[in-house]
Amino acid sequence: MNENELSHLIIGAAIEVHRELGGPGLLEELYEEALCCELEMRHVEVQRQVPIPVIYKGRTLSKSYRRDLLVGGLVIVECKATEEDNVLYRAQCLTQLRLTELKLGLVINFGNRFLKDGVHRVVNGLSE
Repeated sequence: MNENELSHLIIGAAIEVHRELGGPGLLEELYEEALCCELEMRHVEVQRQVPIPVIYKGRTLSKSYRRDLLVGGLVIVECKATEEDNVLYRAQCLTQLRLTELKLGLVINFGNRFLKDGVHRVVNGLSE
């Protein structure tokens, strides 16, 4: 499965989570865990809170960056649960893509009334 196919599956799973949990109003971590459950029920590999080492001038820093989810080894998913979207979330996702040399990330904000309004694709050299 390629990045675009995975993203379609992830968005469908996120919509199901949003619908099943009754929309916005819960903590980010709950949506993240529920999305993991939904993806696993769909037989998709998902890793949660995966550390990303940060290298500064050849030295690995003692603190690492953590991504919310890595799906299928190809797509980074950042889960949010806020009333308003912030362009900073997409910038953070792009930074994670660059650090890992992955090509596609999704920022999914479960805080939106309609989940479709809270889904943003972030691309790092992916051919559409």
